[in-house]
Amino acid sequence: QVQLVESGGGLVQAGGSLRLSCAASGVAFKINTMAWYRQAREKQRELVATITDPGRTTYADFVKGRFAISRDNAKNTVSLQMNALKPEDTAVYYCNAIGFAVSRWGARLSDFDSWGQGTQVTVSS
Repeated sequence: QVQLVESGGGLVQAGGSLRLSCAASGVAFKINTMAWYRQAREKQRELVATITDPGRTTYADFVKGRFAISRDNAKNTVSLQMNALKPEDTAVYYCNAIGFAVSRWGARLSDFDSWGQGTQVTVSS
């Protein structure tokens, strides 16, 4: 129902910055919460940051003060500004969106929990 496409990953030196973006597309939907997760090699996927529709944010302790999540509801996009990057931030970063489809009359239809394909972030020491 909703497709997510991430962009902005790449290779950066420790201390540098990157900005990830994620665009949602589909037919008639509303997204409640958008989030960024990451998964390093041989590790479990972990939550990085979330942002709700009103704009409330939460962050994992390991990124507080360095990363900032934001969203543009009109464009159905979410971004992650990553500063002061560390080698341990190296991972594939995934965009996640939780919401529901909407009928042409505005009625709530089925829920969705969608994931993007991921974008690689590599931080060199």
